[in-house]
Amino acid sequence: MQEREEGTMPVARAVRSALLRPFVEFARLEASGGILLIVAAAAAIVWANSSAAESYFHLWESHARISFREWALDLSLHEWINDGLMALFFLVVGLEIKREIVLGELSSPKRAAFPFAAAIGGMAVPAVIFLAFTSGTPYARGWGIPTATDIAFSLGALALLGSRVPVSLKIFLTAFAIVDDLGAVLVIALFYNTGISLSALALAGLFFMLLILANLAGERRLTVYSLLGVGLWLSLLHSGVHATIAGVLLAFTIPARVRLYPREFVDKARSIIERLRREAERDESPLSQDRQDALQTLERACLQAQMPLQRLEHILHPWTTYCVLPIFALANAGVAIESGLGSAFSHPMTIGITLGLLVGKSLGVLAAAYLAVRLRLAALPRGLAWGHLFPVAVLGGIGFTMSLFISNLAFTDAEARNLAKAGILLGSLASGVIGTLLLSRKLKRDAPDLTANEE
Repeated sequence: MQEREEGTMPVARAVRSALLRPFVEFARLEASGGILLIVAAAAAIVWANSSAAESYFHLWESHARISFREWALDLSLHEWINDGLMALFFLVVGLEIKREIVLGELSSPKRAAFPFAAAIGGMAVPAVIFLAFTSGTPYARGWGIPTATDIAFSLGALALLGSRVPVSLKIFLTAFAIVDDLGAVLVIALFYNTGISLSALALAGLFFMLLILANLAGERRLTVYSLLGVGLWLSLLHSGVHATIAGVLLAFTIPARVRLYPREFVDKARSIIERLRREAERDESPLSQDRQDALQTLERACLQAQMPLQRLEHILHPWTTYCVLPIFALANAGVAIESGLGSAFSHPMTIGITLGLLVGKSLGVLAAAYLAVRLRLAALPRGLAWGHLFPVAVLGGIGFTMSLFISNLAFTDAEARNLAKAGILLGSLASGVIGTLLLSRKLKRDAPDLTANEE
């Protein structure tokens, strides 16, 4: 009996690991990805200001073409990255949002209210500050730039402080940043689109309906969703709505259900493992047909015990973190620092973005969160104190990825884009450094109180 229990312990551990995706793993992946983003952004700036600067700008404007008979898709490398690769990033963002809504910090109104309030304030106040500097000018179109938070950079900053950072702070920052991403997606879809093609939009609607029907029919094969997702992306690419929205729409249709619940899976796995043990005693040959049948049954059971959403996120998350986002940063962070650097940083738009990220984010997050708690619409999460929330709110001003993305949608003029990049880089850098220093001081000063709070 003891041998049986010991043999099934790894199975139970495997179930817990597969079904309850650890938050620590998510934070670690995002944090390490933030380091690559920094390297890629620094490389872009150095390259754009080196003797090979012309090759940097020329590279991203070179074209790549895909054709099939009479159909062809001809885009610049910059467009392939921003419209194509970033659709994968938005797919992962959508999967994270849906996971949090189904299972995580956004799964109930009570738990979701606090990060929702913080995110709304953290988007509204930066936009107001930006418009205060640019209202009445062509630059006002960039109001969405300082509203974004970069989850990878923010969690990367927390990771620099190591185990001193309470898990509750990391969970809040993650939930807040995910809601912020949802807001950024809505801003992009509603305010940063070009001329709408109704026929292409109708075709996109058809693909989206097919994805919903596949979900309702219980379809779990990711290949089916992938093929329909490509059709959705191509339709939106020609619709006037930014193609990356296809990633979010696709994510919301990926099933978040399991066919085998944990106890059912454990019972089934136990019987299969017992079958394998008996087979091993009878026949050690790895080619045994009974053994192969049992292993295939166990493999199917493992798939049935996982959500397709969870599997797809597990597949894509490392690719977007370690490949897509660094390539995006390399292609978009390159700003030419010329002799007029002082005038660039004193430009109203640059100031508006910098102050929006550095000041607007922290004030907006704190004010909206405090108001929600005072009105009893939300409660301060257990283990959090207002004094610890302020530095994290400052870290929310690290906009980078989404801010750069919105700036590319807001402006086609190279000068305006460079001014926006300067503000994004300055505001994000200042938010990261100041937020990390403030949080480090706070944790050193009252670490015993925070530990008692967590317990």
